[in-house]
Order: sequence, then C-alpha cells, then structure tokens
Amino acid sequence: MPALRIKRRALRAGTASVARKRQAGSGADAAVSAAITEIEGVAKLGRRTKQLISRLGERDVAIIDHEDLDRVCAEDLVTARVRCVVNVARSSSGRYPNAGPLVLAEAGVHLVDVPGAPLFAVLKDGDRVLVRGGRIERDGELIAEGEVQDLESVARAHEERRREIGEALEAFARNTMTHILEERELLAGKIDLPELRTSFRDRPALVVVRGAGHQRDLRMLRPYVRDVRPVLVAVDGGADAILEEGFRPDLIVGDMDSASDAALRSGAELVVHAYPDGRAPGRARLDQLGLAYRVVPAPATSEDVAMLIAAEKGAELIVTVGAHFNLVEFLDKNRHGMSSTFLTRLRIGEILVDAKGVSRLYRPSAGGGPLVVVVLAALATLAIVIAAAPARGAMLDLIDLLWLKLQVLVGLE
Repeated sequence: MPALRIKRRALRAGTASVARKRQAGSGADAAVSAAITEIEGVAKLGRRTKQLISRLGERDVAIIDHEDLDRVCAEDLVTARVRCVVNVARSSSGRYPNAGPLVLAEAGVHLVDVPGAPLFAVLKDGDRVLVRGGRIERDGELIAEGEVQDLESVARAHEERRREIGEALEAFARNTMTHILEERELLAGKIDLPELRTSFRDRPALVVVRGAGHQRDLRMLRPYVRDVRPVLVAVDGGADAILEEGFRPDLIVGDMDSASDAALRSGAELVVHAYPDGRAPGRARLDQLGLAYRVVPAPATSEDVAMLIAAEKGAELIVTVGAHFNLVEFLDKNRHGMSSTFLTRLRIGEILVDAKGVSRLYRPSAGGGPLVVVVLAALATLAIVIAAAPARGAMLDLIDLLWLKLQVLVGLE
C-alpha cells in the first residue's frame, strides 16, 4: 500500500427513487452524488503549528491544535505540500475573518475540524491514519469524527465574518487604549537596551518578520539589500527567510521558538525578548545550544523590540518585511490590542517604511556587470569595423576626433 493514497469515491443516493420516477414517467434521469475524500498517511502531531512545519512532508497527515488558523501558518502548510490537516480546535472560531482555512481550501488541502477530540492522547508520531471525509481512522477503528472545511463553506463563512468585523474592531480598540498606559515606557524610552557589537549608526536596517507575504517581499528587496547593504535584523523565524534568500542576518531578536538551529548558529548576534518580569523562555534553548546572547525585558512584541533596537542604536531608516499592520494580522497573532505597536510606531516616526513602500520608491541599479559587457561589446564592434574599413587612415582620424570630444565633455581638456 503506498504511503499516501488519495482517492475520491462517489456515493450515489436515491437511485431506487429515481428508478421509480422513471417508471412513473417523471422524466428524472439524474442521481444525487457526493464525493468523499480518502487520504491515508503518517500522522505528525504538533500543538505549535509553526514548529510542526519543519517535520512535515507530502506523505504526512498534520494533526494540529490551532484555533483561528492564521494565514502564515496555512501558507507554510501549503508549502510543505501537506494534503490533509486535522485540527482538534476550531480552524475559525467566528471571532474575526482569519484567512488560514481559506488558504488551505483554495490550495486543495483537505481540512477537518474535530474540536475537543483526544487525538494527541490517542495518536503518536508515525501512526498510520486514514481520513475518510470527516472520519479519522486507525487500523480500521474510528477514533474521531468531525466536519470537513470545504472551499464553499469556508469562503461563505469568511465573507460573513468580514461583514461582521465591527465587533472585533471595537473590542480591539478598547483593549489597545486600556494597555497604552501600562506600556507607556515604550514611548518614554525607559527600556534598557544592551550594548551590541552590531553597528546601526547612520545605516539603514531591514527588519524581517515571519508575517503575511514575507517571502515574496524579501525576494522583491534582493536588489535593495545588494546595493544598500542594510543591517539585517531577523525576528525569530525571519532569520530562516533571510538565509533562504542567500543573505546572513546580523541580529536575531525574539523568544527563539521558531528560528532553526542553523539560523541561530549562523553567526548573528542574538537578543532574547523576555517578559517585563524577566522570564525568558528562549533562554533555555540558547543555553542548550551553547550560544551567547543578550536579554531585553519589554512588554512589546518581538518585532517592536527589534524596531526599537534599530532606532535607538542610530539607524537612519528602518524597512520592515512581513510586519503586522492591520487588524486581521494582529488578531492572527492572537493579539487583542496593538498598544505596544502603536507606541513603537509613534516613537520611531518617519524613519519607518514598509517593504511594499520601498518597492515603489526604490529602483535598483543595473550593477557593474551589464555595463562592462556593453563596453566590451562596443569595443569589439569598433575593432571589427576598423579592421574591415578600406580607408583606415580616415577611420583613425575619426577615432581621434571622437576621443578629443570625449575629453572636452569630461573636462580633461
């Protein structure tokens, strides 16, 4: 039996009724049919979806626990070429129009919600499972049954939530105003930042966050990175995105839960974002890897801390990739307010630019390579013309005249 088997079995209902109608001369000649998807594969379990991604392949069935599945994790699941995802939480709770289920459905990924199902207790990594529609089976035994999130139902629910987003916006705004007073030290500059070996003074900084469209935006900025040479600051998993584009991060900031070991060992300076009380979950991982790091306690998000470090250390411009700017993106990150982000952007002010804005303002240079090729081609053409010309003396006189004109134009005469 192949490791992964995907097939569709048509179940025709009401055929006897149709036959009777035909006998009665009703003229009906169609039967109702429904397609049930069957996917067999190896179960891979992970309560933190972004940590599970690196262990997934196209032969696996992803078992996750992710209420309100966000766009970024959904895109990562699609990139991993997973054909089936089983969620023991609600992929969309109805609180806001999260795009994750829609991304999976549009990519043809079979998504099943089984809220509360004890799959993490019943299954372990490596178990073979069969997902038959909304039924999850192991060795022929039904272990859970849920609801298939097909494209039509997911798209309809997403559109309804978009029309009802007012309540989420009101709650978000209320929570933002409540916490602004608690996090006002961000605006007052009372966060203690460590001394770093990375120099930001009078240089642009590129802050890469693992957010919506970050890979596309970073790819678009390759000429900018090549020509301007900004300080490359990664927020957690953004470090791997930088490495994938052929660059190396100068600084990695975050709780270090989504950056790979290779990224953490890339030579970048490491700053662990801790809670205001000093607790730093990321410290244990770096201690285990034997890597040196600095700790910054702050109430803000890790991307806010990265931007504040760049601004306080003298960066002349901060360009962000994948940063969160709108309501849905903040709710995707399970943020019920944006007080720290609001205050951080007030603090940074006019030196902050989003990657999409840079693409509209910056036109990359062609570089020296194409110019050298053009000059060499012109010289070769000129040599051929001179060699083939019948009146070489006249041609040489023309060249002397052109050279004289060039000297006058550039101020050598």
